[in-house]
Amino acid sequence: MLVLIDNPALLHSIRRVAAAADRALNEVDVADARHLWGSAPIVVLDVRAAAACRNRLPRRRRVVLLCDGPPGIDEWRIATAVGAEHVLAVPEDESALVAVLGEQPQRPEADGTVVAVVGGCGGAGASTLAAATALTAASRPQSTLLLDTDSWGSGLDVLLGIEDVPGLRWSGLSIEGGRISSGALRDALPARGERLRVLACSRTGHGAGPTAAAVRAVTEAGRHTGDLVVCDVSRFPGPVTETVLELADLMVLVVPATVRACIAAGKVSQWITERNPNQGLVVRGPAPGGLRGADVAEVLGLPLIASMRAERALTGMLEHGGLRPGRRSPLGVAAEAVLDTVGSRPRSREWAA
Repeated sequence: MLVLIDNPALLHSIRRVAAAADRALNEVDVADARHLWGSAPIVVLDVRAAAACRNRLPRRRRVVLLCDGPPGIDEWRIATAVGAEHVLAVPEDESALVAVLGEQPQRPEADGTVVAVVGGCGGAGASTLAAATALTAASRPQSTLLLDTDSWGSGLDVLLGIEDVPGLRWSGLSIEGGRISSGALRDALPARGERLRVLACSRTGHGAGPTAAAVRAVTEAGRHTGDLVVCDVSRFPGPVTETVLELADLMVLVVPATVRACIAAGKVSQWITERNPNQGLVVRGPAPGGLRGADVAEVLGLPLIASMRAERALTGMLEHGGLRPGRRSPLGVAAEAVLDTVGSRPRSREWAA
């Protein structure tokens, strides 16, 4: 469980109680909690940590506020703000704390995976790799949801050649109470084949893209039904991008094999790492200066997922019918490598090398 406690007395108590409940502890500072906040089965924090988290981290279930003595009105206000399900004092409530920690959380019916693809610089090819990864996953076969979260792009439906297929786009999606029916969502979205559904941005400027709340609701709906959720993400900071970074099990950074692209990607990677350390690298050719994928990985300090040659037929393919990468094409091989990376890793969200 995730423990955010500075108070020495409270820390001593939670260690003793955790031992009694046979629970392992992960003690971190608030500044480092973002990467573990969503995946920890239970979170125990003190008043200081709760006050710091309430405006920085999303509300979640199974949060316990621990107090050094009986809670007063200020403690209850903070507990409400952070969404704590239990407010307990030690040592008075240690027996209750043992019972809370001993509860086994109800597992969801299915557990999907979220992969986010972001470009290290402009024109890196993140949208194309995201679409290729979703197409490849759907052919495995895997039920897949492709989310277009970059409202300044041309639209993933255009990239896939399904812009004329009727169905829901972000501008037509209304989220009530932060939740959405996954079955109703899939039925409303345009499809490419039997197993791939696409939620794209509209081609008009105003309201073309999603809100952070909508991205969270749709992503969690896809994860709950066991889908692979692939997100095309803007490299620019903002609420939507930060939400995807928080939810992603794996961040894939796409970088052209040039010196200038490496410099730009270094800035993007550093910003991503502060929010999600689970990054992998895909290096895209051509390499006019002879840079290899291993060279770029060494410069950026990231594990290399794939190094791909240039896709020579790509431009013509996109102009005539949409993306259809061959299984042995550079894009197809890179997409397979991304999916193999996802399949070979545990779901602990601690994948970074």
